[in-house]
Amino acid sequence: MPPARNNTLARMPALALAVTLGLGLAGCGGMPTNTSLYSTKQAVVERATFTMDVATSASGLPISEQQRLIGWFETMDLRYGDRVAIDNPGQNPAVTTAVGDLASRYGLMISDTAPVTNGFIEPGQARVVITRSTAAVPGCPDWSAKSDMNYNNATSPNYGCAINSNLAAMVADPQDLLEGKKGASETVIATSNKAISTYRETAPTGAGGLMDASTGGGSGGGGGGGGN
Repeated sequence: MPPARNNTLARMPALALAVTLGLGLAGCGGMPTNTSLYSTKQAVVERATFTMDVATSASGLPISEQQRLIGWFETMDLRYGDRVAIDNPGQNPAVTTAVGDLASRYGLMISDTAPVTNGFIEPGQARVVITRSTAAVPGCPDWSAKSDMNYNNATSPNYGCAINSNLAAMVADPQDLLEGKKGASETVIATSNKAISTYRETAPTGAGGLMDASTGGGSGGGGGGGGN
């Protein structure tokens, strides 16, 4: 019995050392590893398509189908950033014009090509497709780095979450995060210069002088009495 006790006492320093080393290594867990100034949390843009089949006629869309389509646009909360396209097997331009007129009420134009959708389009019908993009930053917030030690001089895993999440939430058209708007025949600078030129060339409102603010007054007469 005494030798066994001595062996246990002899092992205690080694056990204490092992526990200390284990706790030290555990403290290194969760240490940041991104040593660059680029955030690993970036916005991800996802697309979803919604479809509605409408009955067509030679003149475009019947009134009843136009009302159905308007109601669907309102239900879908059609807005800036959405893309509206028509899968028109009959190639009737009147159908495209009718749908384009309804979409223009929301400030949208018809896209040139429609995305591929599931399902068969019945004869005499056309399919209206809404493509909607959403942006979000997955994995945010990220407080996985729980260690106070930062031997790598790295940025926090949560670095960039606030800015990129706010940008994804505020951007009007999430597609702009993937590619910018294509330029038109008139540049933005020319457009802004028009407004500046109009402001500079417009005559001041006081150039014609002040308006006569005087009011005309009537003359009053008094009578006098004569005495003897």
